[in-house]
Amino acid sequence: MSIIEAKNIHKTYDETKVPVYALRGVDLQIEEGEFTAIVGPSGSGKTTLLNIIGGLDLPTEGDIILNGTNIKNLKSGQLIDFRLHNIGFVFQAYNLIPVLTAKENTEFVMVLQKRPKKEREQKVKELLEAVGLADKMDHKPGQLSGGQQQRVAVARALASGPRFVIADEPTANLDSKSTSELLDIMAGMNKKYNTTFIFATHDKRVMDKARRIVTIDDGKVVGDERIA
Repeated sequence: MSIIEAKNIHKTYDETKVPVYALRGVDLQIEEGEFTAIVGPSGSGKTTLLNIIGGLDLPTEGDIILNGTNIKNLKSGQLIDFRLHNIGFVFQAYNLIPVLTAKENTEFVMVLQKRPKKEREQKVKELLEAVGLADKMDHKPGQLSGGQQQRVAVARALASGPRFVIADEPTANLDSKSTSELLDIMAGMNKKYNTTFIFATHDKRVMDKARRIVTIDDGKVVGDERIA
């Protein structure tokens, strides 16, 4: 079952009236439970595509259908609500709230969802244990290493119970050991929860873990390989 359908996606940026064609007719389907890396050189359009898949940007032309909903047709408030309940995000810069603990950062999206306190506490405990940070739940981001902060970000991304998680260069600021640990955790979460993961990356270590590699160049899909 396709959880993501990108149909004839074009994205044009008009910078000082000189159009920049970031995406040029991308067609892509991603199935539920896939662990997919979108790869390509800098400026190829992979991050733009990821942002459109995540509802952070809208296409100039074409349709993006997520979990059966064409998000191009949603009003701003509806799109925010859709993202809150369907999509988890992991960013290169972690994007944790500095004044909140690991527990509070993980819980935050569930507070926005207005889920009961008991449910939130149980889910946070489960997720922080799963990412190996049960003993760090009262630590704030400044008290954690980069790798630990990104693990909190992964826990936070999964806390909302998303249908899929998008991760933009999640390993870019991590050393080899932290990268390996983080990817093992994400692969484990993918198997445990059947959550779909989509990465934008140029990191070979991510590509080696992916079970599907979609290659973008000059705004077009030029390769699509499923790995047994």
